[in-house]
Amino acid sequence: MRTAVITIAHGRHAHLRAQQEGLALSAQAPDDYIIVAMDDPEIRAMAPPFATVVDVPSTPLGLPLSRARNLGAAAAIAAGAELLIFLDVDCIPGQSLVGGYADAAGRPALQRSLLSGPVTYLDPHGVDGYPIGTIGELDAPHPARPAPAPGEVARAESPDLFWSLSFALSVETWGTIGGFCEEYSGYGGEDTDFGYMAASCGIDLVWVGAARAYHQWHETSTPPTQHLDDIVRNANVFFTRWQTWPMRGWLDEFRARGLITGGVRTASARRRWPRE
Repeated sequence: MRTAVITIAHGRHAHLRAQQEGLALSAQAPDDYIIVAMDDPEIRAMAPPFATVVDVPSTPLGLPLSRARNLGAAAAIAAGAELLIFLDVDCIPGQSLVGGYADAAGRPALQRSLLSGPVTYLDPHGVDGYPIGTIGELDAPHPARPAPAPGEVARAESPDLFWSLSFALSVETWGTIGGFCEEYSGYGGEDTDFGYMAASCGIDLVWVGAARAYHQWHETSTPPTQHLDDIVRNANVFFTRWQTWPMRGWLDEFRARGLITGGVRTASARRRWPRE
């Protein structure tokens, strides 16, 4: 089974290098490595020789995350990939991640599934960086998602559990889902939409214990107020498509802080979170 790891990136160059170091230590190396550089020409210069770099410009509304993933998938498919493995730029793959996804995708019962792996959120690293060769010793998967043991898989009941940090699917399953909806721009909502699209196509979300990844620390805020406009705009897109709200925790916190208001739904009011 020909595999491709696809990463979309804007900045985070040190994180991207650490990811590449992790891939170099993989028990099963990917056949292709696709980096989609979003409005970041420096990535092409720093990419390893074995990588394919796809450039995509930004938009007035922000980084085109959905379009970038779709272009990355298209490049991987053009190169002959049979299994698409999407890995967030902040994620260092565990040594068994590529092989774990490939093994799960090869099981007849899971061939038409959306596969996802447990992710550990790392603390800030010391002066020497993360110990990539022994990164598995830091394993402590995020408690909000299933985390089966290596060698085990677990089906998820809700598409809300899907996240884009680390996931894989066959080219055929990608075609059934139709890729990421490009109505979303900037941060938030597009990954939950993808999970809902998969569920609407009868595709199960399955967690693969062997496909572990490690999310490198970076500064953030909770709730992510720096993405306020993106989140509210994309939440309206999501509601229009699915008649339910994504990112409810963040929307509730924004409203509690007086950053958004309730009322009649309107996609043009960027700082308005409408009630159902």
